[in-house]
Amino acid sequence: MPGWKRPPLRADAQSLPAPAIAGDRRSRARAATLVLALALVAVFIVSLGTGPAMLAPARVAAILLAGPHAPGVPVADAVIVWQIRLPRTLVGALVGASLALVGAVMQGLFRNPLADPGLIGVSSGAALGAVSTIVLSGGVLAPAAALLGAYALPLAAFGGGLLATLLIYRIGTRGGRSSVALLLLAGIALGAFAAAGTGLLVFMSDDNQLRDITFWSLGGLAGANWTKLWAAGPMMALALLAAPFLARGLNGIVLGEAEAFHLGIRVQALKRVSILVVALATGAAVAVSGTIGFVGIVVPHLLRLGFGPDHRHLLPNAALGGAILLLLADMAARLLVAPAELPIGILTAAIGAPVFLWILLRRRALSDF
Repeated sequence: MPGWKRPPLRADAQSLPAPAIAGDRRSRARAATLVLALALVAVFIVSLGTGPAMLAPARVAAILLAGPHAPGVPVADAVIVWQIRLPRTLVGALVGASLALVGAVMQGLFRNPLADPGLIGVSSGAALGAVSTIVLSGGVLAPAAALLGAYALPLAAFGGGLLATLLIYRIGTRGGRSSVALLLLAGIALGAFAAAGTGLLVFMSDDNQLRDITFWSLGGLAGANWTKLWAAGPMMALALLAAPFLARGLNGIVLGEAEAFHLGIRVQALKRVSILVVALATGAAVAVSGTIGFVGIVVPHLLRLGFGPDHRHLLPNAALGGAILLLLADMAARLLVAPAELPIGILTAAIGAPVFLWILLRRRALSDF
C-alpha cells in the first residue's frame, strides 16, 4: 500500500536470526535445569532443618552423611532428621514435582495453558476415591481396606483420578478427535459431581472421620511418614520417570493432531499414556497430601514464559520447580503460625489465585479470549 512502512523489528530480533533466538532459549532452558536442580538440593536441606527445633544446614548435611545410627550424633537430632522430617520432605518434593509435571502434560495435551488437574476434575475424582476409603473402610470397603492396608488410600485416590480422567477424555472425544472446550467443560461438570459425592460422604462421616477429612481436604504434609511414602511414592516416581518420554509427542501435538500424525506420532497412544501418567501422579499426590491447588498452573506457565514451550526442557524443569515451590510452602506453613501449622493448600491458593488471574488478564490483553 502507498505510504505504508513496515514496522521496525525489535533490536534483539534484528541482531539475531530466528535459529539463534531458538538456540538461545534452549541454552537458557538447559541452564535453568541445572540451577533448579541445585536450588532443590539447597531447599531440601533447609527444609530438613526447619521446624520447632531448628537445625543449621551444615548440621543437617552432616547428620545425613553420617547415617541414622552414627556414633557421635545426638539421638534427638537423628530422630528429627531421619524419622520425622526426611519422609515429610521427600513426600513434599514428590507431590510438588508430580502436580507441576501433570499440569505441564495436561497443558500440552489439551493445547491450553489453563489446563490443570484441579480445574478439570481429576483432583476431585481422586479426592472422592480417598474420602470414600476414609469413610467406608469400616463398612462396605472393610474387606478391601484390610487386604490393601496402607496402600488402600493411594490406590483408591488413583482409581478415582483415573476414572475421572477417562470420563473427561471420553466425553470430550468424538471420532478420534478431542475438543479442548468439551474436555474443560466436562471436567468442570465431573468435578462438581465428584464434589457432591464427597459432600455426601462427609455428611455420613462420624466426628473422627470428619476431622480427618477436613484437615486432609485443606492440603498438607503433617501426616507424612515412611509408610505413606512407600505406599504412594512409587506411583509418583513412576509417573515422573515416564513423563519425559512424552516430550516429543507433546511437542508435535501442539501443532494439531493431524500434523502430529503426519510427523509419525501415534496420537491416540500418546493420549492414553498421558492420561495414565496424569491419573497416576494426581491420585498418589492427592492421597498423601490432600487437595493442593494451583501448583500445576503456576509453575509450568511461568517456565513456559521464561524458557519456551519445548517439552523436552519444560517437563523436567516443571518437576524441579514444583518440588521447590511445595517445599518452600511447607516451610512457610511450619513457621507462619508456629507452634501450630498452616495447611499448605491455603498458601498455594493464596499465591496461585492471583497468578491465575494474571494469566487470564494477560491472555485477554493478547485477544486469546
